[in-house]
Amino acid sequence: MNANLNQIAEMDRNSVLHPFTQLKDFANGKLGDPTIVETGKGIRIQDAHGNQLIDGFAGLYCVNVGYGRTEVAEAISRQAYRLAYYHSYAAHTTDELAILSDRLVRMAPGKMSKVFYGMSGSDANETQAKLVWYYNNLRGKPNKKKIISRERGYHGCSVVSGSMTGMSFYHDHMDLPRAGILHTGAPHHYWGAEAGETELEFSIRRAGELETLILREDPETIGAFIAEPVLGTGGITPPPEGYWEEVQKVLRKYDILLIADEVITGFGRTGSIFGSQHYGIEPDLITVAKGLTSAYFPLSGAIVGEKVYKVMEEGADRVGAFSHGYTYSGHPIGAAAANAVLDIVEKEDLPGNARKVGAYFQAQLKEKFAQLPIVGEVRGVGLMGAIEFVADRENKTRFDPSLSVGARVSKAARSRGLIARAMPHGDILGFAPPLVTTKEEIDEIVAIAESAVRSVMDELVQAGERI
Repeated sequence: MNANLNQIAEMDRNSVLHPFTQLKDFANGKLGDPTIVETGKGIRIQDAHGNQLIDGFAGLYCVNVGYGRTEVAEAISRQAYRLAYYHSYAAHTTDELAILSDRLVRMAPGKMSKVFYGMSGSDANETQAKLVWYYNNLRGKPNKKKIISRERGYHGCSVVSGSMTGMSFYHDHMDLPRAGILHTGAPHHYWGAEAGETELEFSIRRAGELETLILREDPETIGAFIAEPVLGTGGITPPPEGYWEEVQKVLRKYDILLIADEVITGFGRTGSIFGSQHYGIEPDLITVAKGLTSAYFPLSGAIVGEKVYKVMEEGADRVGAFSHGYTYSGHPIGAAAANAVLDIVEKEDLPGNARKVGAYFQAQLKEKFAQLPIVGEVRGVGLMGAIEFVADRENKTRFDPSLSVGARVSKAARSRGLIARAMPHGDILGFAPPLVTTKEEIDEIVAIAESAVRSVMDELVQAGERI
């Protein structure tokens, strides 16, 4: 490392508060120097030392069109030179924003009407909560405000979105969850099913548990249900058979809005343009971010369905202006980036690539890992997948957490040139490569992952752990 990079590392250590980092270990050097990422092309990034890594997680599920797309950079540059910023308050707009909004309303599932913009999935879900409360206030149901999420669901880490997130480590020491946010069971058949219970039976039971929760709380106090079409950070877990059909029956029965959190699944990752279309979900509100700009610029959206927007418009004479907004809502550079990204998504048919290459990916994961003695489940859809490790396949016994099996496999993969994520809530290795990934690149990803898994498996055997 030359002096300049040493200085960069030291400045970073002394001044950056890194998310999801053990602060003391980073401060005293136990975690080593920060990884200084310098360039990216396709599905690979390169650090300041010249080391190349396959990004098997597309950043954080977001760089769908791959790194180094000059057409997106050029769209950002053109907009910055022409008009770097103007707000969208009081009916101000730009051509890129109007075009993007029309595009999103037309491409989204269900009957959508308008788009409200923010900068992250977290703030978009904060907006969704306020919309639920606003909607029910305007229609004379001031008690219908509680929002139900799911255990292991991920919806952000701000105050309300962090409360919606169903993982305790997002809550601990942060005074979350806040009142009015409830959680129901995770739709994971492998861990949640009773003995002999089919996927459909499990889904019916989960929907029944949701209904029991609604009745216990009183349906007139429940405003919305928020869920990802596929659990993301909670383990990359596709829904079991019949799950969405059964859940939607319950929500319709009790007049409860459905918020589809498409931050991860939107714009092609499942093989459909939206995860809702993939699973027959008919949302009232849709949250988008990540793939909207492929992370080339921060931008999120709360897409508002006709049912909700009609109430908002009809109430305007009575309550006045819609009093919600951010300085950067509808940022013109973000809108330009999004339009350029969606051009790529459509012209290169990235949902189709995720469908075709994703089918190959899922088959390769099952072929290489499903029968290994430390693998309990291989799962996924499109270009997102996970391998879950267990100590005892027959009895579904987890490894002792102190062994950090998932984290060790992730570290072993990285040392071999692949970024694959150690997921929370178990020993899980997760994948979500860019949607431009080819079959040949899938072969590289799977080969490195197999080498990493087998190396950790050998370590466990040598240490006398039961496998």
